[in-house]
Amino acid sequence: MLNAATSSALTFSSSPNFYRSPSSLSIVLPNPKSIISSYARSSVLAVMEKAITRGHLTVADSEGVHHFGTRSKGSNDVYLKVVSSDFWMRILFSQDLGFSEAYMMGDVEVDSLKAVMDLWLDNESGMDNLTSAVSRVTSAISGLSNAFLGQTRSKARLNAIASYDQSNELFKAFLSQEMMYSCALWTEAEGGVRGDLISGPTPGDLEAAQLRKIRYVLTAAKVKPGDRILEFGSGWGGMAIEAARTFGCEVDTLTLSKEQKALAEERIKAAGLQDVIRVHLMDYREIPPSFEKAFDAFVSIEMLEHVGSKHYHDYFRLVDFALKSNNATAVVSASTFPESRYSGYQPEDFMRKYMWPNSCLPSATALITAANTGSEARFTLEGVENHAAHYPRTLREWGRRLDANVRQDLIVKDYPSLKDKAEFDAFRRKWQYLFAYAGAGFAKGYITCHMLTFTRPNDCPATCD
Repeated sequence: MLNAATSSALTFSSSPNFYRSPSSLSIVLPNPKSIISSYARSSVLAVMEKAITRGHLTVADSEGVHHFGTRSKGSNDVYLKVVSSDFWMRILFSQDLGFSEAYMMGDVEVDSLKAVMDLWLDNESGMDNLTSAVSRVTSAISGLSNAFLGQTRSKARLNAIASYDQSNELFKAFLSQEMMYSCALWTEAEGGVRGDLISGPTPGDLEAAQLRKIRYVLTAAKVKPGDRILEFGSGWGGMAIEAARTFGCEVDTLTLSKEQKALAEERIKAAGLQDVIRVHLMDYREIPPSFEKAFDAFVSIEMLEHVGSKHYHDYFRLVDFALKSNNATAVVSASTFPESRYSGYQPEDFMRKYMWPNSCLPSATALITAANTGSEARFTLEGVENHAAHYPRTLREWGRRLDANVRQDLIVKDYPSLKDKAEFDAFRRKWQYLFAYAGAGFAKGYITCHMLTFTRPNDCPATCD
């Protein structure tokens, strides 16, 4: 908006002389940022007026309070306070990515992140009207870049550095003792997938649910003592350690993270399993000729998100290469998109920009097709499971542990820049946003989490006649 201080009008002296020399004439130009911010604010508010049809949203900023939608029993009622006018530009130009940045930078305050995510997804079709010509172009460019350049071998290493070559102490602070950075499996022993909301979290629940997940995967892989397992995506060794310690297997596991490799090997040695578990700092595309038909089972837990749609075929071609021709099983799990949302060209969003650069969520169908073509039909699909309902509680548990354990004084040695309180607050908000953002996505069916099991053709099922 224009006012006396920022008007583009000509300003004259109060002198009675009609004629003024050019030097006495001043032109006060408007601040371009304020013009854009004002336009962004009016545009976003106009969209919200039409978009919010489910639930109620209150938006307060320095210019007033606005209400959208209607209050009703059981619906979301969200209060959002705009702290900086940068918020409006972030939303106009980058939508949900812009909101994540505004939250991390403190440009906006909310009473409940979960409620905000639920409201956004409940009114997603209307929110699409926020998409500007600029954001459509940038989304297309980032989607193409991610598809074609996102998972080259050199880029994959850079992505691993950004995603997992972070402080091991950070991950220790919120993961379970097994250090599984993936969906747990909950049963009535922990009160089910909503047990923490109904009766409150209990110490040891996350550990029990993560150990159950590991054993569930290994049982699905039909491993037995003496079997040799290949794993893509070591994490911090949780799966490999349990496979060797409880199931009596030998394991070769691959990672691109030096930090993960170092801690995994430390944990493996502490368990006395260094003679049966080998951790390779290796891209899956570089597995050696000696791996050909050498393995009884293959497992990969939530690593496929980093492969990229262009490489699914090669991924399964190499799994086929490594597995024995008979009596061999492959189990893979991944966060996935429902088929209606899946595309090989996925533009930059909060996850792909700030958590897992150049990641690409597959769909179950895309993986099944790639397994068939990559193996030249040498895999038989045995099982498809969707564990999405188990993820929100896993994320809530991580969030509680993060809030309880991640303190500025403990983390600055690994992240010196976090000595600045503003930087530390933004860092914490990034992780809080991740857990709320992903939790809402799984709870609303926006994303899913599939586990697929493949066997060799003509491998016999359990005795049934």
